[in-house]
Amino acid sequence: MQDWPATITDMISVETHFGRTGVKCFSDRPEDLNTMVQQAVARNPEGEALVCDGLRLTYRQLDDQVAGVAASLVGLGLTKGDRIALLLANGPEFLIALLASLRIGAIAVPINVREQTPELKHILNDCGAALLVHDAAIAERLPADADLPALQRRLSVGGSVAGSEAFETLAGSTAAFAPVLVDEEETAVILYTSGTTGQPKGAMLTHLNIIHSAMHFELCMELGARERSLLAVPASHVTGLVATLFTMLRTAGCSVIMRSFKADDFLALAAREKVTQTLMVPAMYNLFLLRCKVADYDLSHWRIGGYGGAPMAESTIHELSQKLPSLILVNAYGSTELTSPATILPLGFGAERSDSVGIAVPCCEIRIVDAQGQDVEPDEPGEIWIKGPMVVPGYWNNATKTAQEFQDGYWKSGDIGSRDAQGFVRLHDRSKDMIIRGGYNIYSAEVENALTAHASVIECAAVGQPDPILGEKLHVFVHSSDPKLDAEIVKVYCAAHLADYKIPDFVTFSADPLPRNANGKIIKKTLRDMV
Repeated sequence: MQDWPATITDMISVETHFGRTGVKCFSDRPEDLNTMVQQAVARNPEGEALVCDGLRLTYRQLDDQVAGVAASLVGLGLTKGDRIALLLANGPEFLIALLASLRIGAIAVPINVREQTPELKHILNDCGAALLVHDAAIAERLPADADLPALQRRLSVGGSVAGSEAFETLAGSTAAFAPVLVDEEETAVILYTSGTTGQPKGAMLTHLNIIHSAMHFELCMELGARERSLLAVPASHVTGLVATLFTMLRTAGCSVIMRSFKADDFLALAAREKVTQTLMVPAMYNLFLLRCKVADYDLSHWRIGGYGGAPMAESTIHELSQKLPSLILVNAYGSTELTSPATILPLGFGAERSDSVGIAVPCCEIRIVDAQGQDVEPDEPGEIWIKGPMVVPGYWNNATKTAQEFQDGYWKSGDIGSRDAQGFVRLHDRSKDMIIRGGYNIYSAEVENALTAHASVIECAAVGQPDPILGEKLHVFVHSSDPKLDAEIVKVYCAAHLADYKIPDFVTFSADPLPRNANGKIIKKTLRDMV
């Protein structure tokens, strides 16, 4: 059985949290996120904490700015427990406003800037946001004041706009402000899930949750002092928020913030800033391999290349190992409800176990269960249930969904996976995305992973198409810029890599990217509606 080193597992004790007994926790951990930040400031006061465009902030400078904004927030009447919504793209203001909110004991509610007016109205009302900090450029998309009865004030980053004061006025304060005392089980952040099957739900990420996830990334990726991580995914998503921002705060490292991802800009920035660690989706790695000459950039400092969502195509792993031999690829599996991650592939297993999302992180317990909630045998597929200190206590203002998705301390992921005798977990599919063709189960992720390895496929998605005889047939949507790629080529390629019943019955091509929600996930409901 593969396990983490004793130096890590010896740090674990069993505790009770959120009414859940038998929770494995790190015994030596910061008391709360404010304490974790103060520890980083003390360890590395003159080291860089944040880099974005031409701005560079040391930990001492970041701490001063956070204190000033925190004092200004209290001056506006904000207090412990208030919800402060952050509708901000990647930038220094996001991190400053986030930490200032935590410093006064408030709850930060990061929101993806791609959300539209109806979703914004739902989220802001559901969490009862008292303050909204938003980018000036998206002011026209904001709901009207009459539609947000709980909202007391709006602050705009990038100058004042109608109905919003300039955030920069707060950021200019030099007042000191000591962190408000909070309990580690109190909610620090509310993150709204993508809402592909209904209204978004607000997962309550506590101080305890975030600290454990940051420590899992630190320990399992063997991160040392003063790492430099490049934030290329949205800071408002659990990956950017926890895997980069909070993990760098845990290690007293530097967050190099990229406002939006472009392949060539990414490589240039990673080289210039001597980036050591990243965590992105596999498509981002594919893009810079496809569009850039990697050898043109000095990426010798880049040591850890984390990725999540699904196993990376073997062709991508091979190409990365050829072009970046010093880069260690690390798969991680998680979700918003898990404060990400639940599994991480131990270092050095990237090529050997490319089919796996890794083993359970040190404080995590995983069950693979059948439809009756009974544990299945090794290598047998079932639903993944997850327990640990990183599992959120539930959804904000939604006791019904909390009762449905959490049981006996476990979060019922809805993901179909299996675990082998060595403890390595394979992720097959979302339960609702599994296709049943003539009685055979087809995991859409398996088809997508195989097809993505084709040189002409930028991205793809597999869905079921109703069929009166077989129940469902397999329909694949392919985003490609190659006019020579046709359905026959796709079917022949799949036949060489998959079982015959997994060969697509239908193929639809698109020169444009596939439809995605605000968090960047492909919206399969839209594709199903199309077929």
